[in-house]
Amino acid sequence: MMKGETKPKPKTTQEAFKNIQVLKDLPSGQLIPAMQFITASLGVECDFCHVRGAFDKDDKKPKQTARKMMQMMFALNQQDFDGRREVTCYSCHRGASKPVSIPMVGDAVALEAMEDFAPSPAVQSNPATHLPEATEVLDKYVVALGGAPAIEKISSRIGSGKVTFAAGPALPVQIAWKAPGKQIMTIHLPAGDSITAWNGRTGWLSAPGAPVHETSEADFEGARLDADLQLPVHLKQMFSDFKVIDQERIRDHDAVLVLASNPGQSALELFFDKDSGLLLRQLRFSKSPLGLNPTRTDYDGSLLSG
Repeated sequence: MMKGETKPKPKTTQEAFKNIQVLKDLPSGQLIPAMQFITASLGVECDFCHVRGAFDKDDKKPKQTARKMMQMMFALNQQDFDGRREVTCYSCHRGASKPVSIPMVGDAVALEAMEDFAPSPAVQSNPATHLPEATEVLDKYVVALGGAPAIEKISSRIGSGKVTFAAGPALPVQIAWKAPGKQIMTIHLPAGDSITAWNGRTGWLSAPGAPVHETSEADFEGARLDADLQLPVHLKQMFSDFKVIDQERIRDHDAVLVLASNPGQSALELFFDKDSGLLLRQLRFSKSPLGLNPTRTDYDGSLLSG
């Protein structure tokens, strides 16, 4: 952009997409995060509401129902909670396409909804005692990976694993990284490959039966984290505050939970193996018009130490 030029006004969803009726005045980049929140809240995939290859069609009843439910949710929050986003899709659905109307008994666990930013249950516990300082945990992580000089020499990497969406099956995924800050992720879906690319500044997503769309700004922060090959040595630069919150048990490992945060942003939860110092789990949240979208990444400690 040339000096003196003004940034063009972003398109609304109704200008960028067809047949938008409820979320029509939102910036177009917020539509996909909103749809992701719905799929996670109901434990479904896109084709639960949409016709593959023709997302604008109204052939499916769940799509019409979803519009009514969003309008009801907005009305409840406006009338009863002074416009605060207290009620979301997840408030009733809890990962099921049909809300449960009968109270659960026995071993059922009541999950608390997360909102602006309500941390996960681990973060809400009392501050940990007899645990290391955050700086000590972060430094041990760098040493466990071979030290800062070795990490900074990494220019590319290829990884593989499994990915799940909501309550769906585990799907194979391959990820390729290239410094500085570039990544391509390929998920092998039954209908074909879904490819997400990030070039360090922006990104794109292609999926079978759907048009290619740009990565939404709400996902930029997470994309930068995922694509950073030198993340272990960059953490202290990227976040202004670190707190050791608690200790948990993850896959037979004692894990130290460190909360990394910046003012005005959702916090990043990092779970480090207390013994090896390696990162076992990362949990982050991105904003959408309907609520916070969680993304959890679990790491294989045996691979990270190799």
